[in-house]
Amino acid sequence: MSAPSVSFGAGPLSRAAALIHTLVTVQALLLAASAPGLAGLLLLGPDASNLPLAALCLLPLVPALSAAVYALHHRDHDLTDLHPARTYWRGLQLNCLSALKLWAPLLGWLTVIAFTLTHFSATGLPGWWALLLAAIGLASLLWGAHALVLTSLFSFRTRDTARLAAYFLFRHGRATLAATSLLVLAGGLTALLTEAMPALLAAPLLLSLLHAARPVIAETEEDFTA
Repeated sequence: MSAPSVSFGAGPLSRAAALIHTLVTVQALLLAASAPGLAGLLLLGPDASNLPLAALCLLPLVPALSAAVYALHHRDHDLTDLHPARTYWRGLQLNCLSALKLWAPLLGWLTVIAFTLTHFSATGLPGWWALLLAAIGLASLLWGAHALVLTSLFSFRTRDTARLAAYFLFRHGRATLAATSLLVLAGGLTALLTEAMPALLAAPLLLSLLHAARPVIAETEEDFTA
């Protein structure tokens, strides 16, 4: 008896090709959508006084990242039915404002922390304050990672998304630890290679973030959506 045939576009090679096509397309669209801010970052010098300007330059990146998360989550696995560009632009239209509402204050907060740490000797505070501020900054970034996933995939009110992100920060420790690993990886790429490297690898990094956030997404769908 012959084995059942597999239709074109449904095999493992086709799924791998579909994933690569989606990653490349989403990466290109993400860079295009955030190009003004990234260009501004490249022009800024590595001076602590430029931190507020750097935060402003990062603002266009926020909706671009949110749209990328949306497109990667809703990606097609069939090589014969791929529309990553259409899905990306839909995610950008849906999530632009909600992502900025969460991340604009977060970027401002992180700027304050970074500016304080770069001028810490002038504050006169004991050294353990620097460690505390660094820990708060890391926790804020991890909260932002959960908030990015939630606001990209669900239509909650801003305050509800903020609360859920804080809840999942401790509820799903493995997802938070995985997000920490991705932040360390992005920081290492920046320090060892170039500041542009995390942006150039944003799509696979976001796909890894989505993979780590599967328990968060599943619980949100089961317990917090109608």
